[in-house]
Amino acid sequence: MGVVANDMRSRVGAGLLVALGAAFSFGMSGAWARGLIDAGWTPGAAVTARVWVAALLLLVPTLAALRGRWRAVRRNAGMVVAYGLLAVTATQLCYFQAVAVMDVGIALLIEYTAPVAVVLWLWLRRGERPRGRGILGAVVAFAGLVLMLDILTGATVNVAGILWALGAMVGAATYFVLSARGDTGLPPIALAGLGLALGALGLTVAGVVGVLPMAWTTHDVVYRIGTVPWFVPVLAIGLLATALAYVLGIASTRMLGSRLASFVALAEVVAAMLFGWLLLGQLPDLLQAAGGVLVLAGVVLVKLGEPAASELVEPVAEGELTI
Repeated sequence: MGVVANDMRSRVGAGLLVALGAAFSFGMSGAWARGLIDAGWTPGAAVTARVWVAALLLLVPTLAALRGRWRAVRRNAGMVVAYGLLAVTATQLCYFQAVAVMDVGIALLIEYTAPVAVVLWLWLRRGERPRGRGILGAVVAFAGLVLMLDILTGATVNVAGILWALGAMVGAATYFVLSARGDTGLPPIALAGLGLALGALGLTVAGVVGVLPMAWTTHDVVYRIGTVPWFVPVLAIGLLATALAYVLGIASTRMLGSRLASFVALAEVVAAMLFGWLLLGQLPDLLQAAGGVLVLAGVVLVKLGEPAASELVEPVAEGELTI
C-alpha cells in the first residue's frame, strides 16, 4: 500500500510540473498574437498559422506514435474530431478574436472560468452536484468578472470581445474533459497531433470559402521589447505556445485528471499577464486586478467544493503517458 501511495504522489508531483510547463507555454500565445494582429494580421490568419506550424512539427512524431494503433483512432474518431474542432480550433480562434479587441489578461481570465463549466458539465452529465462552497465560488467568480470588465464604473464594455472569450471558455472546458480520457489508447502526442491537423485543415477550408477572414503581412512586428521579423512570433506561437503546450497539457491532464489539471492551468492567467506586460505593456488597473483576484478565488472555491469522489485521478493505462 505504501509503495502505491508513493507512486501516486510521485505521479501527481510530476504531473504538476508538466501542467505548469503547459500553462506557461499556453500563456505566451495571446501576447505574441496581439502583436501580429496589430501589424495587420486577422485573428483567423494568426490562429491558422499557429495551428499549421504546430501540426507540421508534430506530424512525424504523431505518425510514429500511432504505429500499430490506428484501430484506436477509428474507435475514437468522434472524440478526435470533437477535440480538433472544439478543443483546438474553436478555443484558439475565439481567444485570438477576443485579444484583438481586449487586453490579453482579461480575455484569458474570462476563458479560465472554464473549471466552473467543467463542474457544471459533470453535474449535468454524471450527476456530480456541486456543494454549497462550489455554488458560492461560482457567484464570487461572476462578481469578479463584473469588476474586471469595469461595468460598475460605466466603462464601455466590448460585448463582442466578451462573447469571443466566453466561446474560448467553452472550448477550454472541452479541452480539459476530453484530454483527461485515459481509455482511448491514444498517446498524448498522437491526440495533440491529430487534433491540430484537423484544426489546421478546418481553418484553411473556412478561409478558402470566405467564412473566416484571412489577411496577413510580412511587415516587422513591434513589441515592447523591440521589433522582430514576422516569422518570430509565428514560430513562437506554433512551436512553444501550441505544439509543446498541447503535448504537455494532455500528458499532465491524464496524470492529474481534468479537475486538478484545470485548477493548475490557472497559472496560465499569471503567465498571460506576465507576457502581456513584457511584450505589450498591458497591465490591469486596480479594479480589474481586484476582479481578477475574485475570479481566481471563485474558481478555487469551486474546486474545493467538489465531491470527494471527484478528486480521484482518472486511471491511466500502462504506457499511455508515452510521449
